Amino acid sequence: MRDYTWLYEFCLNRFGSREALEARLPAPRSDAELRDLGDDRYLSTISLRIFRAGLKHSLVDAKWPAFEEVFFGFDPEKVALMSAEHLERLMQDERLIRHLGKLKSVPRNAQMVLDVAREKGRFGALIADWPVTDIVGLWKYLAKHGNQLGGMSAPRFLRMVGKDTFIPTDDMVAALKAQGIVDKTPTSQKDLAIVQDTFNRWHAESGRPLCQLSVMLAHTVNH
Repeated sequence: MRDYTWLYEFCLNRFGSREALEARLPAPRSDAELRDLGDDRYLSTISLRIFRAGLKHSLVDAKWPAFEEVFFGFDPEKVALMSAEHLERLMQDERLIRHLGKLKSVPRNAQMVLDVAREKGRFGALIADWPVTDIVGLWKYLAKHGNQLGGMSAPRFLRMVGKDTFIPTDDMVAALKAQGIVDKTPTSQKDLAIVQDTFNRWHAESGRPLCQLSVMLAHTVNH
């Protein structure tokens, strides 16, 4: 496995300057910012990620104000009480993306947000306090306790809200394969642990957040 110095120098050469490289790298939110983000904003972002899956993001984003309206601003207390009949009525609303399975996920995930908030005071405490050295554990938690948050949805949701995480995109997985770290897309707990350990080592060497290392690694494969 290559060390961080190789990764940095490769990306520096690719983009020509430190400034050009840094401009391409995301910055995670602080733990305080993640903790203070409202439960409604977490539920909205979870739902946005689920509706974006498999669809053009701009299409979903253009419709999102209507989703905010019909789901009461994604207030978890109100959304969790929505009945099956209410969701069936929403299937007739042409302003929405009328996918019943995804619509049903909203009150189910509202209940997850409420359950966490009752235990920890607010949902953001779970996100803020989870150690990034076990970010795959947070993916697993969200997939288990949430609805339609398996696969890439949990890491993409976390990136959307600003929690530091790597994302196993096609380019990142190709780079991991090129480095001999994995030989296939990491989905098993064993492979995910290997990838987590790799990022933890680069993080320890560089002090950079996982999200930046993830983007840098993706740029080491051909585009």
